[in-house]
Amino acid sequence: MSPSVIGLLIGAALGVVAVAFGFWAMVLVALLAAIGYGIGRAIEGKLDVRGVADALRGRRSS
Repeated sequence: MSPSVIGLLIGAALGVVAVAFGFWAMVLVALLAAIGYGIGRAIEGKLDVRGVADALRGRRSS
């Protein structure tokens, strides 16, 4: 599946949640999806958790 199709499906799902349950439910679903995506990437070894933590703390890495 291409990134465009995945983005389309995610947008459609968030749209359905927004219509059915309201804006804040959509924001919660989007936040939880992003957290789940990050956890999945970290488990696969494709995300440097220490680098992300340093970036969030304002430390620069090169």
